[in-house]
Amino acid sequence: MNVGAPQPSAALPATIAIDGPAASGKSTIGHALAQRLGYLYFDTGVVYRAVTWLALTRGVPISDEVAVAQLALTVPIDVVAPADACDGRLATVLAGGEDVTWAVRQPQVDANVSVVSAYPRVRDALKMHQRRIGHAGRVVMVGRDIGTVIMPDADLKIYLDASPAERARRRCEEGRERGLPVSYEEILAAMRRRDAFDSGRRTARCCRARRPGCGLD
Repeated sequence: MNVGAPQPSAALPATIAIDGPAASGKSTIGHALAQRLGYLYFDTGVVYRAVTWLALTRGVPISDEVAVAQLALTVPIDVVAPADACDGRLATVLAGGEDVTWAVRQPQVDANVSVVSAYPRVRDALKMHQRRIGHAGRVVMVGRDIGTVIMPDADLKIYLDASPAERARRRCEEGRERGLPVSYEEILAAMRRRDAFDSGRRTARCCRARRPGCGLD
């Protein structure tokens, strides 16, 4: 816990859910809030990204839900504190013991993660793990369906949003800071496709939770 951070009390929510589309700022705000409160920061989207990365690197067809779900069931995936890392990461993501923190942010993962995260079998494989962490309390969870599916009983629900153009600009800057070849136009087009897919899918749509909650743009 940071020195000077407020101590949890009855007035503070034990579980905070922050949802929103990609690059809406939920990770930055969620991490800052977790640090301020001395809570665990858990970006649930990285577990789906890790499964997507595993499928791509192991030659498992993204279209094969059963095979992709098997990866989610059998390959250990963990999210831990960043320790002494100084590359800007908010947490360290491990898949099969390998550090994939930045690998799961690659464009090919961006292009396929919505499909993987929409698979009911994959979501079922990862849902209980997410809920176990959430129900332990003292946690800030960020994702796309935390307040609606994973933790509908969260004490505080927040939905963050920003225009596709602004979100694409942020993702482009993030890539350039890591020395990756990025194209703003390609990122914007991919983001718009993902928004359309995520808002229209039947399983765990990205949308605002019903009250109690608040939305920020």
